[in-house]
Amino acid sequence: MPRVEQTQRRVADVNRLSSESSPYLRQHANNPVHWYPWGDEAREAAAERNVPILLSVGYSACHWCHVMAHESFEDPEIAAQMNDGFVNIKVDREERPDVDSIYMDAVTALTGRGGWPMTVFCHPDGRPFHGGTYWPSQPRGGMPSFPQVLEAVIDAWNERWDDLDSLANRLTASMARHSDLSPRNSVPPADTLERAVTQLGEQHDDSWGGFGAAPKFPQAMSLEALMRYLVATDEDNSLRVRTVEVVTTTLDAMASGGMHDHLGGGFARYSVDPWWLVPHFEKMLYDNALLARTYMHGWQVLGHRRWRVVATEAIEYVLRDLRHPSGGFFSAEDADSEGAEGSFYVWEVEEVHDVCGDDAELAIEWYGITEAGNFEGANILHRPIRGDLERPDAIERCRTALFASRETRVRPGLDDKVLTEWNGLMLATLAEAAMAFGREDWLEAARTNGDFLVRNLRRNDGRWLRSWQADTGAHTLGFAADHAAMIDGLTRLGEASGEARWTELAASTADALLDQFLDSERGGFHSTGHDAEALVRRPKDLLDNAHPSANSLAAVALMRLGALVGDARYVDAAEGVLRLLGDSAANHPTAFGHLLGAIDLWHTGITEVVVSGERPDLVAATATSWRPNTVLAWGEPYGGPLWEGRNGDQAWVCRNFTCQAPATTVTDLLAAMSD
Repeated sequence: MPRVEQTQRRVADVNRLSSESSPYLRQHANNPVHWYPWGDEAREAAAERNVPILLSVGYSACHWCHVMAHESFEDPEIAAQMNDGFVNIKVDREERPDVDSIYMDAVTALTGRGGWPMTVFCHPDGRPFHGGTYWPSQPRGGMPSFPQVLEAVIDAWNERWDDLDSLANRLTASMARHSDLSPRNSVPPADTLERAVTQLGEQHDDSWGGFGAAPKFPQAMSLEALMRYLVATDEDNSLRVRTVEVVTTTLDAMASGGMHDHLGGGFARYSVDPWWLVPHFEKMLYDNALLARTYMHGWQVLGHRRWRVVATEAIEYVLRDLRHPSGGFFSAEDADSEGAEGSFYVWEVEEVHDVCGDDAELAIEWYGITEAGNFEGANILHRPIRGDLERPDAIERCRTALFASRETRVRPGLDDKVLTEWNGLMLATLAEAAMAFGREDWLEAARTNGDFLVRNLRRNDGRWLRSWQADTGAHTLGFAADHAAMIDGLTRLGEASGEARWTELAASTADALLDQFLDSERGGFHSTGHDAEALVRRPKDLLDNAHPSANSLAAVALMRLGALVGDARYVDAAEGVLRLLGDSAANHPTAFGHLLGAIDLWHTGITEVVVSGERPDLVAATATSWRPNTVLAWGEPYGGPLWEGRNGDQAWVCRNFTCQAPATTVTDLLAAMSD
């Protein structure tokens, strides 16, 4: 019914974000905007006042989210316009990926592009009718101002309500459209990985690495797929040669560029240019978890020690700067400090002379520092000679001194919420790296992280929660991605530690995933559980974007866990994911980088290694190279047929329900795994 036929009741003038668990929401608690968190109260207020909802979605480390906040949400006049005409809801996309994903579908359908900050205008029942990303406070560059957009929306709401209602119905039908996919009769074909490798080679930037044009994102999952192909292919054919070239060029270019933190380790989220030089300076936990893993695998597959150093420093960055004292990993560091983007990271020539002394000229040449600078008159440190990353002693002295000096600066803002999904990704990386690098301290950090997550984010019934923050605890129900990432992280921690409790926790998490999220009709997993609130559409996370989708994470993790514990339900559910995405992965394999691993697992089969007794040398031998399709059981036995009849200080290698004769030497075990 048109708004002009309804009465309005003004709600209390108040901002409701001060007690929220999300640091991003609390950043807006002092805005003059009368923000609500996501929930029934806001929707009921919009219905009672008969005004549209203004839904604003962003995240703490988002630079342009901060820009729009300073320009518009902190402006009393713009805030008054928002308060008079709308019920305003603020959402942290990292805490509520379900809300973000379905409304991003709507914005993409409306505008052809997406991003953050995202602003969506909705009916009180949640159906969207208009939206976009960043709008400036004043008209600029062909964009209308945010106040102009607000005025136009209010005019349309008052004068053309029926049109907005019809548009909302059409948009709602398109939201979460991936949930309407139907399964096929078979999984993607065996050549899917090889075809994806060919496509990635065609899309590769041979000059600077990466795939596609700027802005460039570090597509860790695509690089993992390339290295899976290298592991699986001994034949020295043209595709293998090309794949080595693509992997080497991209890993060296990313590690040499300014997107890589040459002083403190780790990576920023992406590069705004084709050269990996100027980053968006925010540093995300998930990027560093995935890229540390990718550089580690690159070292294991191609043997370049420089990539081992990059992986080590990325892990050390997370352990140093993103770890809660009790073991959880924080979400991100902002791009901005002291109100300016990147100011924490950039240097002037005089500063380098002051810090490095006699080594300064060498450091200036090494890091490509100039008087003119390469970023707003200052210098982002990078390595002009690509791939030359192993630092001489003088450079290492200067790096250490520059890092110590940088630590005295005002740090970027820290998003100190602990997300289950991202912690699961980092847990998997840390556990695997502890074995590959022989780092007992990393293994202990992984155990501590596992204990923290179980203690703070897991309910007694096996259901995981999404987000924890020290002041507020954990409340939001977890999503499929949280459960899938924890299955993988806990499984790999069990493999690294030999402690049965982690594998048993992985199995109980898998049970919760199947109970709450499985789409028994179409296959795959819904993003939200059966016990979650009803949204305008129930989303299903299928595409691998900045991090693996819930479905691809689940497919890989369930197949690996199923092989370890002998539960066919897990493998059947993984097969359902593959059949659901069969056509999509086969026709667009580069959009399913992590799922390619599941497809490879399915067709290649899993090699199971069981080490009984006290043979740490045999356990260590399994980590001498990257074997992505191998699972390891050792230490404390747990349920399942894999452990039946295993005794003595020896190892068994099994495939397709058949085991080879037990190996008693490292040489015999390596030969058996190679066979």
